[in-house]
Amino acid sequence: MLKKRLIAVIIIRDGTVVQSVRFKHTNVIHSDPIHAIETFSRWSVDEIVLLDVSRSKPAEDTFVELVDRTARRCFVPLSIGGWITDDEKADRLLKAGADKLVLNTAFEDDPELVQRLSKRYGQQCIVASIDAKCTEDGKQYIAVDRARRIVEHGPADWAERVVGLGAGEIFLNSVEHDGARRGYNLPILKDVSERVSVPVIAFGGVMFWKHLADGYKSGASAVAAANIFHYKEHATRSAKTYLAEEGFEIRNEGRSFRPGNR
Repeated sequence: MLKKRLIAVIIIRDGTVVQSVRFKHTNVIHSDPIHAIETFSRWSVDEIVLLDVSRSKPAEDTFVELVDRTARRCFVPLSIGGWITDDEKADRLLKAGADKLVLNTAFEDDPELVQRLSKRYGQQCIVASIDAKCTEDGKQYIAVDRARRIVEHGPADWAERVVGLGAGEIFLNSVEHDGARRGYNLPILKDVSERVSVPVIAFGGVMFWKHLADGYKSGASAVAAANIFHYKEHATRSAKTYLAEEGFEIRNEGRSFRPGNR
């Protein structure tokens, strides 16, 4: 049986780590992302996702340098997203130490780029970031470009599309749940997980460890959080303890982590 993964998400805006609430990023948590990365690496997290949400395109050399510094201090798989708009940027990030590329807007604006990257580096390297957003008519659509543009596809339909273009994993968030502390958007998570065969990472809205368990129960292969992990000491270890006690088979520092094996 595949073990469940616990993923820490670090959101970067203009070089600092920020809190995300419905895709607004105003509260700075750390001035240097390396501090958060080193902390999570020590706290038994299975993977780290690093997302650049800067509103204007960051200096290429500066961000690649950050990824390089991150990779040197990070001893778990590292996924990088944000402003990947061409082959050269993707190549530089992978050479700097990224294990996976997280793409969002490219699936709408430049699907050929996604296909090229998937063919060149393998489907397992491409993570599709899917952001669901509820519109005024009460329907759930896809939002791209940092949730500023609506694509009139439902989340499950869009999930099928991105897998067809070469995504090997889905990173699923909901604008309304992001930072709202009420757990994942479980109906959407369930629909997407049932529709595609690739792993789905649940993200957005975790306040209690129970929310992580709810994500697994709704079909997620991995659960992720950002804000809560920054404000609780040894947060990921505490989360894994809870999940193990709830009967989920997870990993702890490279070994199987079950009740009685801590």
